[in-house]
Formats: sequence, structure tokens, C-alpha cells
Amino acid sequence: MGDWQRYLEEHAARFTEELVDFLRIQSVSTDSAYRDEVRKAARWTANRLEQAGMEHVQIMETEGHPVVYADWLHAPGRPTLLIYGHFDVQPADPLELWEHPPFEPHIEGDTIFARGASDMKGNVLLPIFASEALLSTTGGLPVNMKFLFEGEEEIGSPSLEPFISSHRELLACDMVVCADGGVGSKQAPAINVGRRGLMAIDIRVTSARTDLHSGGAGGMAPNAIHALVRLLDSMRDDEGRILVEGFYDDVRPLTAADREDIARYPFQPESYKETTGIKDFFGEPEYTPMERNTVRPTLEINGIFGGYQGEGTKTVIPREAAAKITCRLVPDQSPDKIRELLIAHIERHAPKEVDVTVETFAGDAKAYVLPRDYEGLAALERAVASVSDREPIRVRGGGTVPVTSLIKDALGVETITLGASLGNDRAHAPNESYDLANFRRIQRAFCILFEELSKSPVME
Repeated sequence: MGDWQRYLEEHAARFTEELVDFLRIQSVSTDSAYRDEVRKAARWTANRLEQAGMEHVQIMETEGHPVVYADWLHAPGRPTLLIYGHFDVQPADPLELWEHPPFEPHIEGDTIFARGASDMKGNVLLPIFASEALLSTTGGLPVNMKFLFEGEEEIGSPSLEPFISSHRELLACDMVVCADGGVGSKQAPAINVGRRGLMAIDIRVTSARTDLHSGGAGGMAPNAIHALVRLLDSMRDDEGRILVEGFYDDVRPLTAADREDIARYPFQPESYKETTGIKDFFGEPEYTPMERNTVRPTLEINGIFGGYQGEGTKTVIPREAAAKITCRLVPDQSPDKIRELLIAHIERHAPKEVDVTVETFAGDAKAYVLPRDYEGLAALERAVASVSDREPIRVRGGGTVPVTSLIKDALGVETITLGASLGNDRAHAPNESYDLANFRRIQRAFCILFEELSKSPVME
């Protein structure tokens, strides 16, 4: 057993206590009421980096929530890694579905339950603990390290692109290690080699200056909710195909090799149904559920609002209704183009008796896929294999990590992903969880990855 591994084992209980402390911070980035909590999480992260032995630790301001930067640059001739993560979390709603309060971490066996446990406060700590173990036992790190932790990932990272663009020299590196994600379990390891992009809009429908009496106006006045539902229904057919004209024009055809790769994914359909409670899968019938979830674009209604929401009935015709829509995008799809196509569709299909407005948002993300022969990817595979029961397979994720394509465009380097999150952690949902055995396992994987990369020449 190496000294750094013994260090990780001896300090495992303390590391879990620190995770619990971190999870108590209610760093919900989307709600301005929690702005101070997000800043508190930034201070906590900065202090923990300093405690681990990092240098030049600083909290840096943006137009929104702050970012935390730190580095350790004493390995001449070795690669420089930029570690990326985020300390903000999703809202905990609906609170009534949590079995324990979301910001009072609860441990059962080797599982911890709390908002942000899997996405991604546990993962933020992985490279910090690994660096501390190496520094404490060897006096140095095998590679040069920079850390960039943000507080806006859960709202699309709107401040990250201008921050990176204005700090290119500070953030210059040979590759990025994104801790936002996972590499599967010990028994079924998997390396993420790509993620989908993201675009979001809000639609608002207005039918009158005020709500109307459903007796006095029913049958002659337009209903904002009915109009919105008709508009939304025009966007997909009965089998889930997207009907927005031009939406699929830039989507790469799925090759036989792609389908063979995806068929090897460790996905168990019946187990997924049981875990999530869905009755059956839904979507383009020409593709398997996993193909639709990884290499096909989507258009989803994330929220719909309007009319009376209280107990009992209220006989009104609502004057206003709104919906939130996001699209997951695949390589070659432009968020700007998809937004334009969707707005054009809304203008064509909006019922003539109502007014429809569209609100757009910053924080678009393009899809990202790693080159198959990338040297850092091979090092990651060796590191993950060393803490797993078998060799990892390569997979593409259905979610979005905006920093991957953003970093590629701004700094010209590739991003690999190493984290301890698992597919059954219920991230973004009530009773979010995190496997503590995997938490400890991936701390070891980070140490091994750093050592593996130190054996390679500086990447160009």
C-alpha cells in the first residue's frame, strides 16, 4: 500500500465529516434568496483548498456568483491540469418528498442523502483530498495543478465564458479534469467521452387584461392555458419526434459503430423502470432508449404555469400561462440556430387570439465529444481500471456540462471526466444520494490519474 493510499484510509472519517459540513450549506444558485449561501460555499471551498496545501487561493468575482481559483505549480516539465467543478446546487423542491431535510445530511450505511451530495459537492472534494494525500505523504504533486470551481453551473454557467475569456493566461493548461460526473461503479466502470449541449427558453401566453369569469365569458373568451397547450402540442408528434422545422438538419447520422458502442452500455431497462417508477419508455421509436438518451437531441417541457393553483375550484378563465422549455443538443447543432428555429415555430403556430412572447437566457452550451485517441483519455482509463473489477467501457452522457465545450473554444484543450456520481443517485430530485464507498474509491483514482499523467510528456 502506498503512503498516499494509507493517508486516504486513515483520514476517511474526517473526509466524510467535511462532506457533511459542506452539504449543510444551502448554495442554491437559481434563487437570489440564497445568494449569501452560494458565497458561503465559495468561502468554504477556498478554505478547504488552502488547508490541502494549494497556493494563490482566491475568490474571484463575476457578474453573478463568484468562482474559486487555486494552484500548485512546482512540477517543471510535467503537464498542467485544470480541475473543474461547481459548488452550487439545485433547489430542493418539492420538499415534502424528502425523507429527511435536504440540507441536513443523513447517512444510512454507506450512503449519504442530501441536496448536492452527488451533484456535485462530493465530487468537488475528490481532487482536493487526493492532492492533500499526495502533498502530505510525498511533499509534492506529480503534475502541476490549477483549480476552477464555480457557483453557477446549475443555472447554465452564464458568467463562466466571460470569466475564462478574461483570464486565459491564469487558466492556461494542458488539459482539464472535470469532476462533475461519474465513472460508474467498481463492478461496471464507464468513462464518459461526450455530453449533449443545452438551450433554454420561456414561453408566455396572454389572452386578456385580467382573469375572466368562466360563466360570464366562457364560450367566447380565449383561455391562455388552452392556447399554450395547443402551442406546446405542435412541437412533438405522438411518438416523441420533434416537429420544429429544421431541428434535425445538423444532427449527425447514427452509424453502426455508434450503435454497437451504445449497446455495450451498462443499462438495464427493467431495473431503470423499477428505480424511476416510469411505466414505459417514450421517444423516437427508431432508436433505443439509451440512443435517445445520449446521441439524439431532445425538446422537453420542464414546467408549465397558469390559472388557479389553490385548494378546491375557482371558476375563472386564466389570462396568462407560461412554460419552460429546454433542448438537449448533439454535435454540430448550434444553440443559437435551434433557438431561432424554435421561435420561428412558435410564431407560426401561436393561436391568433392570444399574444405570445418568448424569453431567452444566457448559458447555452454546445455538445462535446472527446477524440478517440486522446492521450489523457487513455490515462484516465488506466486509472479507473486500477480501482475497478474490470476495464471501463466508453460512454456518452445525456446531460450537459457547459464547461467542456466552453473550455475547448476558449483555451483549446480537451476535458476528461472523473467523479464518483452514480446513475441511481437521484441528482436534481428529492432524496439525492451519494455512495461513500465510491467516494473513497475515486479519491484513489485521482491520485493514480495524477501519477499516470506525470509519466507522459507535456501535452500539446
